[in-house]
Amino acid sequence: MRTSRSAKLFSEAQQLIPGGVNSPVRAFRSVGGQPRFIARAKGSRLYDVDRNVYIDYVLSWGPMILGHAPSAVVTAIKSAAGRGTSYGAPTEPEVLLAREIRNAFPSMEKVRLVSSGTEAVMSAIRVARGFTKRTGVMKFEGCYHGHGDYLLAKAGSGLATLGIPDSPGVPEDFAKHTLTAPYNDIHTVQQLIKSNRDRLACIIIEPIAGNMGVVPPAPDFLAALRQLTSDHNILLIFDEVISGFRVGYGGAQALYGITPDLTVLGKIIGGGLPVGAYGGRKEIMDLIAPVGPVYQAGTLSGNPLAVSAGLATLKQLRMKGVYKKLDERSAVLAKGIGEAANKAGISVTQTRVGSMLTTFFTPGPVVDWNTAKQSDTKRYGRFFHHMLEQGVYLAPSQFEAAFLSTAHSTQDIEKTIRAAHTAFKKL
Repeated sequence: MRTSRSAKLFSEAQQLIPGGVNSPVRAFRSVGGQPRFIARAKGSRLYDVDRNVYIDYVLSWGPMILGHAPSAVVTAIKSAAGRGTSYGAPTEPEVLLAREIRNAFPSMEKVRLVSSGTEAVMSAIRVARGFTKRTGVMKFEGCYHGHGDYLLAKAGSGLATLGIPDSPGVPEDFAKHTLTAPYNDIHTVQQLIKSNRDRLACIIIEPIAGNMGVVPPAPDFLAALRQLTSDHNILLIFDEVISGFRVGYGGAQALYGITPDLTVLGKIIGGGLPVGAYGGRKEIMDLIAPVGPVYQAGTLSGNPLAVSAGLATLKQLRMKGVYKKLDERSAVLAKGIGEAANKAGISVTQTRVGSMLTTFFTPGPVVDWNTAKQSDTKRYGRFFHHMLEQGVYLAPSQFEAAFLSTAHSTQDIEKTIRAAHTAFKKL
C-alpha cells in the first residue's frame, strides 16, 4: 500500500500545524504510524492522496449516517451555496430545522442553533447555571463534552488517547466547579449530590457513552439519574451529539424513554457540516438572550449551508426502515468481528447500540471508564494497522466508536469480517 504522498504532506503539516493535525486523534499517536491524508470520499469509501481505498467506519466521527456525499445532501448544499453562504440574519430553513428537531425530540421545546457540539454544551451549561443560580456541574469519567474549560476533567476520547488526564491551561478555579462520577455508578452520584446539592446546577451525561468507546447505560441507570436530579432541582443534560439521530430518530432519550431538561445535538443535524444545537424546556430556554439575560451569540449560527444539509439528511432518515437496516447490518458486523477474535483465541468485548459499536481488547465486561481502560491498546494498534492495510478504516484509537452508514453494503461488511479474521490471526 503506497503512503508516500501522505507521509510528505504530514511532514509539511507538522511544520505548520501543531502535531500536523487540526484535531488530536487524527495524528495516529495511540496506534502509531502516520495518518493517511484523504482526497475524497463517496458512499462507504474513503480515497486517500496515494489512491488507496478504504471502507470507512469512522464516518467523520459519526455524522455521515447516509455515507459520504449522498446526492440529496450535495444537491441541497449546492443550492444553498448558490443563494449565499452566510447572511448573519434569520432564514426560513433555520425555522424548519428547529421544527424538525422539536418533532423528533419533544423535550426540546425550544432550540438554539450554534456552530459545534462544544459550543452547544458550553451554552447549555451556561443557561443551566442561569436557571438554577448555582455553579456546580457533574459529569462522568470517560465522557467527552467538547473542550470547554469546565469539562476536560477525566474526559476520555482524545485525552485518553494522548494520555492527558487533565488539560494545562484550565484554571484551578474553573475545574473546582466540576465533579466527576464513574459512569453507570448511581451510588456515587447519590453521594455526590448529598454533599453538593446546594451548588449543583446540572448533571451532564452521554446517555450512551461514545467517547471511551461505546458503553451503554446500565438498566435503570438513566431512570435513577432522572429521578435524583428531579428530586433535588438539578437540571439533567443529555449530550446526544453522537447518539442524537444516530441510534434512532429521537436519539437515546426516545430509545430509553427518559426526558432530560436540556439536550445537546450536533454532527448529523448538519449533514457533515459544522453545526450544533441545544434546547429544552421553554422556561429554561427563554432565559437566553434576546428574551432573557443569559447571553449567547454566534455569527455563523444557523449557517444556511449546514442547515440545508441537515434538513436533507433528516428527510432521508425519516424514511421507513432506515434504522432497522442500520441495526441489522451493525449486528452482523459486530458478531462477525467477535467470531473472528474468538477463532483466533483473542479476548475482546463487543459493545453496540444501534449503528455505533466498539471492539474492546479486554475480556470485559466494559461498563465504565475504569473497565474500558483495561483494554490492550497496543494490541488494538496492531489490529488497526492490519485492518488499514486491507482497506478497512477504523478509528485510530481504542477509545472511540465505529459507525455504519446506510451506504455500507452487505459486501462491505463481509469484506470487513474477512479482513478481521486475517488481522486477528496476525496478532
